[in-house]
Parts: sequence; C-alpha cells; structure tokens
Amino acid sequence: MKRQNARTLALIISILTYLVVGAAVFETLESKQEKSHKRKLDARKYELMRKYNLTKENFEELEHVVLQLKPHKAGVQWKFAGSFYFAITVITTIGYGHAAPSTDSGKVFCMFYALLGIPLTLVMFQSLGERINTFVRYLLHQAKKCLGMRHTEVSMANMVTVGFFSCMSTLCVGAVAFSHCEGWSFLHAFYYCFITLTTIGFGDYVALQRDDALQNDPRYVAFCFVYILMGLTVIGAFLNLVVLRFLTMNTEDERRDAKQRALMSVNKPRGEVARLLPVSASTSSTPVADDTTKAKDLKGVYTEVLHFQTICSCLWYRSKEKLQGSTMIPQELTFSDAYLQQNSSCPHYTEPLSTGCVCSPRQCSSISSITTGLHILSPFRMFKRRSSV
Repeated sequence: MKRQNARTLALIISILTYLVVGAAVFETLESKQEKSHKRKLDARKYELMRKYNLTKENFEELEHVVLQLKPHKAGVQWKFAGSFYFAITVITTIGYGHAAPSTDSGKVFCMFYALLGIPLTLVMFQSLGERINTFVRYLLHQAKKCLGMRHTEVSMANMVTVGFFSCMSTLCVGAVAFSHCEGWSFLHAFYYCFITLTTIGFGDYVALQRDDALQNDPRYVAFCFVYILMGLTVIGAFLNLVVLRFLTMNTEDERRDAKQRALMSVNKPRGEVARLLPVSASTSSTPVADDTTKAKDLKGVYTEVLHFQTICSCLWYRSKEKLQGSTMIPQELTFSDAYLQQNSSCPHYTEPLSTGCVCSPRQCSSISSITTGLHILSPFRMFKRRSSV
C-alpha cells in the first residue's frame, strides 16, 4: 500500500476512534446531570401551572413568547454595533446563534455574504499567521545571536513552544477580562474564549448580552471585537505552524515518487527506456528516429526533474558550449545567453577538480551517488538553484 493511502486510512480510523471515545466520555459526564436538570425543570413547570392556574396550552404559549423574547434580552441587536458583531460571527464561522436574520431578504443576503466572506477571512488569517510566524522566527534568531549561542537556527520545536505559550496567554488574558466584565467565573470565561477562538461557538456563553452593553459601553464593545479578531489571528498562526505541515505530506510524497521514477528511467538500459516511450516513438529503427526517441526520453526526464525542485543544482555541469551545440537536449529546454550571463557573475563555491557544482559540499553529498547516471544531461554551467517547497 502506498504511503499516502496508508496515511489516509490511518487518519480515518483515528478520527472514528476519537469520535467514539469522545461520545462515551460526554455520555458519562453529562447524561446524569441532564436527567437531574430535566426533573427539576419539570417540577418547577407544574408548580408554576398550579400557582397561576395555567393550562398546558397556556403554558406552551407563554413558553413560546419567552423564547422569542430571549434574543432581545440584551437590548436591540440590529443597530450597527450589533450588526457588526453578527457579521464577525458569520465570516469567522463562530455562529453563536444569539441573533439570526428573521426576514427572507436578510437570510438570502446572509448566505451570499458568508459565501464570499468565509473564504476571504480564512485566506486573511492564513496570510497573517504566516507573516507572524516569519516575524517570530526572525526575533528568535536575533535573540539567539545577541545571547551568543553557538546554534542560532530556529527549530520547529522553538516555534511550536512560542506558539503554544502565545495561545495560552491570549486565552488567559481574555478569561480575566470577560470574567470581570461579564461576571463569569474564570473557568467559564476561559471556556468562552476557547470556544470562541476555535470558532466552535456553542452560544451558551456570549459576551455583550447583558445590561444593553452593545449600546451603552462602546469601549467594552471595541475590546470584544478586537480581542476576537486578534485572538483568531494568533490561533491561526499556531495552526499554520503545526497543522499545515501535515497537510502537505501527501504532496511531498507524490513529488518524491515522481522524482524517483525520473531518476530510475535515466539509469535503465536503452531497451527498457524505449519501452517507457509511446509506441510510435519506440518502434522506429532509423538513426534519426533513435535520436528523436532518445531526445524525447531525455526531455521527459529533464522536465520532470526540473519540476520537482528538490534536486540539487550539482546535477548540472559546466559546459555552456555543450548546451548550445548538443543535439541531445531539446532546444526548448535551453536557457538564453542573457540568463547564463546574468547568473555567471554570482559567486559560487566550487571545489577543486569538481564538475562545477554551485552548492556547498554538504548540500551535494546527499545525491553524489546519482550524478554519474545523469552526466549525459550536462546542460549548463551556472544553473540557479530552485528552492525546495
């Protein structure tokens, strides 16, 4: 089984197992409390019905009215401040449910608004997270240099540690602020911050829903908006650092497999290479057809190796004259003289008696065993190294 398929299957099994375990734990923790709470509410319901002489229909009508009034408990929701709050919960996919459009036109607009806003928001947080990680990496590198450390490279462990403490600091600051302003306990405020910044958004705890805060406390309103957006940026930076690395594994494996196929096709005997080509190219027996077949074979290998950017530039040798006069390399794969002259002025490291490698010995050592099989490509002297993905 291919590595990509095995990884996908393992992830599916892991998620299903995780769901089953989570369901069992939540049932154990919440089921007894739910039954107890339901009994107390039913008892209170019948007590009120007897006290105020309400029939079942009267009580259900009253219950319906109370539920309709609940969104208005915190004051007017659809002024600009409340509408802005709702728009944040839409495009960030938090979706508390404390307010929702009631008109048909509002529901239609909400769907189109989310359709465009959600992708834009995800791209924005992704880009901000990448910039933040780059800045943090630079700061850590400079800090290590100032401290005189021998190894100033910033490792993945350093970045993950900084990201983790940044997330915890953001959650703790929010928990302290909301516990003070909303009257919640620290645990409940921390829970609210976590549910909000992970965009789960249950809606059991929602800020700005007491004492007409949306209209009467603009500073607290501004703090809530800024905190949600900045907190999502910090969480996005951490996810960019940790999660997206695993999302690219399948792509890297595909590239590795294609590179290996390209290198293996170069090292195969002439007859085996011919069998890899189309029938129309491999059945010809004339010298001209043989040259065309060989050129097509080299073109395919050359193009595929160029496409996957993990090949070291020491695969390419010095000879510019061989590139210009060679009939083996297709003309459309050559580089212009201007490009070669542009890069010839750049200083590169070259070992004595070497083939003109433009990389350091450390970089070249990993593929020294395959350069012999690729000497027939020898296209140009100064090939600008392509960065690996």
